[in-house]
Amino acid sequence: MGRPAQIVHLKITGPKSLNIPRGFWMMLLLIPLIGVGIAAAAIAFGFSSVFRAIPKPPTPPLVRSTPTKTEPRGGPQPEKSIATVMMKFGSKGIGPGMFTDARSIAVDGAGNIYVGEYSGGRVQVFDPDGKFVTQWTVDPKMPLRGLAADRKGTVFVVQSGSIQKHEGATGNPIGQLKFAEGWGFDDVITTPDGGLITTWQKNTDDIVKFDQNGNTVKRIKAAISSVTGDSELDMRIAADGLGNIYALGTFNNAVFKFGPDGKYLNRFGGSGDQPGQFRAPGALAVDGNGRVFVSDIQGIQMFDSNGRYLDTFKADGSNASGMVFNDKNELFVVAREKVIKLALKQ
Repeated sequence: MGRPAQIVHLKITGPKSLNIPRGFWMMLLLIPLIGVGIAAAAIAFGFSSVFRAIPKPPTPPLVRSTPTKTEPRGGPQPEKSIATVMMKFGSKGIGPGMFTDARSIAVDGAGNIYVGEYSGGRVQVFDPDGKFVTQWTVDPKMPLRGLAADRKGTVFVVQSGSIQKHEGATGNPIGQLKFAEGWGFDDVITTPDGGLITTWQKNTDDIVKFDQNGNTVKRIKAAISSVTGDSELDMRIAADGLGNIYALGTFNNAVFKFGPDGKYLNRFGGSGDQPGQFRAPGALAVDGNGRVFVSDIQGIQMFDSNGRYLDTFKADGSNASGMVFNDKNELFVVAREKVIKLALKQ
């Protein structure tokens, strides 16, 4: 007979009994954690792929700021004027060297300055430095419309439509300009050869030229109205060294140029407030370079000899009521209560 069956008892013991290394158990514990990490990475990769597949909006271009130009300290600086004040004198009043309503100015060959007041008939005389010398009076009841002086110191005064001659230093009357058709003069200037150019408006707007002996040598009949068709009741007159004549028609708001022979050449200006246009013009002068100067409420506007607008400036902030140039090409301006001497850029 075989051996009888035996019952075997097994005893389960811990790690020490089995002698299993500690690192083995640590690996068993890390396996779940590694699995979770791999799963998370897979999910993140999937989302990343999806987001990469979505098109990105275009990146706006880089805007580079342009530096802003800053004004100099104290605000914008005015441009330097073409005219520089060299001398000024006078103030409001009736005393020597003072003015109430001065509108006419003249300079003789020695540089003496003559200033005429519109009302009261007073003419004051100053030396070239603006120092008061003397004064004399013409008709105190009539407006003094124009004033001019020749190189010898003879002063021509326009009053009551006539032109009277006076010694500049004393005011003594020395005669009257004769014209066959009588009174009617409104303005006068002297020419380098000792002659006169006048505006005559008894019946029409004529320009009449006289030689140094007082003889009529040229007459431009209806100088302005024949061009425009409109009457002209107030003309100012000027001339350049070549004999060209310029007439400012204050009612027509324009300057009209005539050649030495009296032939009409062109006109410029016009009514308006733009550069080169006039609003209430009042005085006219021409310098040694042939530039034409016209004063109005905007200031003194400058043109070349053909009427092209060049610039505008103020005479010490004042509106000029009369203007004249001396032999040095310096501009003298009378502005009701003062006289300003200006040097101009050439």
